[in-house]
Amino acid sequence: MPRISAASNAAQRAETQRRILTAFGELLFTHGLPGLTMTDVARHAQIGRTAVYNYYADIEELLIAYALDETERFLLDLRESLDALENPVERLAVYVRAQVEDLSRRHLPPGPAMAAVLSPSSFAKLADHVGELSVLLRGILRDGMAQGYLPESDVAQLAQLIHGTLSSSAARGDGAGQDAEAEARLARTVRFVQLGAGARFDDAGQPVRTIR
Repeated sequence: MPRISAASNAAQRAETQRRILTAFGELLFTHGLPGLTMTDVARHAQIGRTAVYNYYADIEELLIAYALDETERFLLDLRESLDALENPVERLAVYVRAQVEDLSRRHLPPGPAMAAVLSPSSFAKLADHVGELSVLLRGILRDGMAQGYLPESDVAQLAQLIHGTLSSSAARGDGAGQDAEAEARLARTVRFVQLGAGARFDDAGQPVRTIR
């Protein structure tokens, strides 16, 4: 079994954790969560089973660590993409596209299934973290309304409807694949959400203010 080498103990711990989380994610993708064991993860990560238990007490703790890590990395990338744009309708498009693509390829079970395998406290921790996505979306919608690109409406309710649409779109596989057909499906979902939020476009496809 290969030894992990790193410049310091802290770096070695970080590298070991990354190998464990990466192995866990790959196994989720190829085999799914049911029946997955810590031994499977250790073998796939090519480290000792005891080393895995040094970081995570059981599969539930490993699952929540993986979910939080995936969500945090997704949030960082999404915020960076959103910060590069000023128009709220274009920012909404980036949000929708990123969410559908992420949900389509995510190795985690959906919300209800996740709740079935996690303790209430662990599920609440994950829900709080994922709630940051809702904060981002509501901010985009508020900006759109304040700038006149979207009509006034109940922001919380609209955000909930949009997330429901995104989950359904991901379940259909709209964000899966990289061919022209997959891109067309995703583009239709993006425009559907934009129009549903009240956005309007000129003949060139650019967002226009609905309130002047």
